[in-house]
Amino acid sequence: MSQQQYRIALLPGDGIGPEIIQVAVEVLKLVGEQLNIGFTFQEALIGGAAIDTTGEPLPEKTLEICRHSDAVLLAAIGGYKWDNLPRHQRPETGLLGLRSGLGLFANLRPAKILPQLLDASSLKREVVEGVDIMVVRELTGGIYFGQPKGIFASETGEKRGVNTMAYTESEIDRIGRVAFETAQKRRSKLCSVDKANVLEVSQLWRDRITALAPEYPDVELTHMYVDNAAMQLVRNPKQFDTIVTGNLFGDILSDEAAMLTGSIGMLPSASLGASGAGVYEPVHGSAPDIAGQDKANPLAQVLSAAMMLRYGLNQPEAADRIEQAVLRVLDRGDRTGDIMSPGMSLLGCRAMGKALIEELTRGNG
Repeated sequence: MSQQQYRIALLPGDGIGPEIIQVAVEVLKLVGEQLNIGFTFQEALIGGAAIDTTGEPLPEKTLEICRHSDAVLLAAIGGYKWDNLPRHQRPETGLLGLRSGLGLFANLRPAKILPQLLDASSLKREVVEGVDIMVVRELTGGIYFGQPKGIFASETGEKRGVNTMAYTESEIDRIGRVAFETAQKRRSKLCSVDKANVLEVSQLWRDRITALAPEYPDVELTHMYVDNAAMQLVRNPKQFDTIVTGNLFGDILSDEAAMLTGSIGMLPSASLGASGAGVYEPVHGSAPDIAGQDKANPLAQVLSAAMMLRYGLNQPEAADRIEQAVLRVLDRGDRTGDIMSPGMSLLGCRAMGKALIEELTRGNG
């Protein structure tokens, strides 16, 4: 059987990024050998690492490498070191540029409770047991990109900060379709979150999502205001299957949903466009306080690689193998510091990588 070949752009970024991406690459190489899948990895600069080398957070060369890849695996960006730079030079601007440069408008963030980590959640067992939520967040519109934006001086000389929350019908429709299709692959329940009682942009959002619903008769659509959704996520998270919302609300709710699981260090994400390479990255940040100390949890990065295989490269068997290896490592009682509980064995980043390789070899030798 001829080997399938994929070009993967690697963006290690800042902080713990290089440590965790190394583990993911080792895992991908092994699964590739086992299933006759060929990977060509090309590393590129983004974020603070790019600023230090080139003076800008997203060099044109990085964007070119990503555009010519089948998928992009990103680790983490940012850190205290760059917090005082002008906004257009900050690491986070590189991530926004990558999303817009690749046309990535949909962010998929799963928040699934793993039975092995039930006790890591800060909520009661009966509240979080069985939670399995997918947050579909619009990525390229809304208040993060709307114009006008800036800090302006008024006639009196007082400064006024302005950002604009704006969505067009077509922007809402395309994220809505991704969300309905995602719900179809899951439990066919979609909750659209907005603030239509106050915001005109949210009223348009609600109108458009409602107008799409007849095209997906098998999906049960509900609507919820964002303040209520934030409360319901911690009160009764099991009511949710798939959530769709705009950029700002999605940024907040996906982090909240993530924390139901007890460790943001366990959660992957995918950012997808209409075509071309998607970006797969852990939800967590760059954790500069533990960078270089071999303390990072690489599992979200590894699960991001599994999401890449499933959604980007259509290699579900390889994705299954990686996800099963993660579960088996947790079954063994292996934990990094962020998910540690009494009676478990504490591993560093490299040792966790080694444990995954052992389980992949054992499970599929």
